[in-house]
Amino acid sequence: MIPRTKILLVDDDNDLLKLLSIRLGAAGYDVSAADSGESALGQMGKVQPQVLVSDLRMEGMDGMTLFDIVHERHPTLPVIILTAHGTIPEAVDATKRGVFTFLTKPFDSKVLLECVDKACRLSGSPGEPTSLENEWRSEIISRSMVMEELLKQARMIAATDTSVLIQSESGAGKELLARAVHRASPRSDKAFMAVNCSAIPEALLESELFGHIKGSFTGATRDHKGLFQAAEGGTVFLDEIGDMPLALQAKLLRVLQEKEVRPVGSTHSIPVSVRIISATHRNLEELVRDGQFREDLFYRLNVVQIDIPPLRDRPEDIPLLANQFLAKLSQQNDKPARAFSPDAMECLIAAPWPGNVRQLFNVVEQTVTLSTTSVIPVSLVQKALRHKTGTLPSLAAARRDFEREYLIRLLQMTDGNITQAARFAQRNRTELYKLLRRYHLDPGTFRGAVKSATG
Repeated sequence: MIPRTKILLVDDDNDLLKLLSIRLGAAGYDVSAADSGESALGQMGKVQPQVLVSDLRMEGMDGMTLFDIVHERHPTLPVIILTAHGTIPEAVDATKRGVFTFLTKPFDSKVLLECVDKACRLSGSPGEPTSLENEWRSEIISRSMVMEELLKQARMIAATDTSVLIQSESGAGKELLARAVHRASPRSDKAFMAVNCSAIPEALLESELFGHIKGSFTGATRDHKGLFQAAEGGTVFLDEIGDMPLALQAKLLRVLQEKEVRPVGSTHSIPVSVRIISATHRNLEELVRDGQFREDLFYRLNVVQIDIPPLRDRPEDIPLLANQFLAKLSQQNDKPARAFSPDAMECLIAAPWPGNVRQLFNVVEQTVTLSTTSVIPVSLVQKALRHKTGTLPSLAAARRDFEREYLIRLLQMTDGNITQAARFAQRNRTELYKLLRRYHLDPGTFRGAVKSATG
């Protein structure tokens, strides 16, 4: 069965809204309607449209305000704006800001359908059976709108040969995403070769990447190709690239520039054609500033950056992942566990998950191992969370948690006064605002906190 493309239609003219819904529905689209911009935003998470069609002039939130909000959250979602003759200059200006296209009222239904069809094709909307369409991302389980947007961007990036840097905390699924990009790329029929740059001693990493010839060092009893040659025509995934030694960074940069490798001990270079995907949980920009990572290599690797959100920022994925892991592990271990109790699932959703998806898998595995009934009780989940391995968060996670708590205390102390808060923090207002946006903190919500606390 071919899934129907989802269209979200927004207009405060109910007659026009009904008419357009009928026309788009008759053309085979799955149409959802909203009579205001506010209503449309409320439906975004449920509908998950491939195309948004909105009137420009509406009471309350107008079409361009709606576009700005949607475009910030979902930059690859095509937005078609319906406008009147008198707003053509606005249409030209808004097109420069990223609106997919404008249609001037009154417009021909055929023109509308052509614009929607074009928007669907460019946005990667469904056009093949679901199983084939999603095969490239089959290992990534999510219902999060944030993840869906990330995967849409990954699909677009995969069609090119651009170098990609995947940034995320440990355990969030960097290699799964790298494999998905490879499967969606023109190189999918060639090899995908992965290496963890922090797991191999410096003395051996060069040989692992670029190969060596027999006798080049003690223990080199035969020629070894290395990952770049083994992946010829395919993809090389360099995990934890931030831990690569500086000396080897220079050699990697030369390989990327010259598109050839020289095995250890050899005097001859060998041409290679591979796509590079790298990943790290560290802040490479900070490493560059500290002199621990080459700036020229950073720009070579970071042509496009994909940031995987941590599991705590997409709690809607937790039940989906937990149940998927439960079904898999129960079958593998021939255990009776078939479901989590409501209390157990609530406990999973409320947990902070510093270890992300990997930690969730480990917790589910422990509960399955210890379960003796078909329904896993909350007590087993609580025990697994209390005694989980690797409870110490990463340095990046600990720093982030500290910064968030510090900013909250700072705003509470200053009653949301940014000037005063910046003075206490010894930072300028611009930098402080940037930090607040990073942690989604609104100073306005803290105004009156001091008065409320003191009674």
